[in-house]
Amino acid sequence: MNAVTFNQLLDTINQLPLEQQEMLLEISRKRLIEMRRQEIARDAQASLRAFREGQFTAQSAEQVIQELHESLNEDDT
Repeated sequence: MNAVTFNQLLDTINQLPLEQQEMLLEISRKRLIEMRRQEIARDAQASLRAFREGQFTAQSAEQVIQELHESLNEDDT
């Protein structure tokens, strides 16, 4: 397979009719959304697995917010 540079790809896209360029954008946008959904799902599964294995402990929202504030204050110093 021949590698295509980014600029070559852009030049090729510019040669397409406007309607096909719009279709390409829409398809690409939907694919990116789906890839992001899959990434979020993998992260969520990993977090649940870690929680079930005892790597995380349950905390109230107030505790989490307090820890976030403390870590932000540590970064400032």
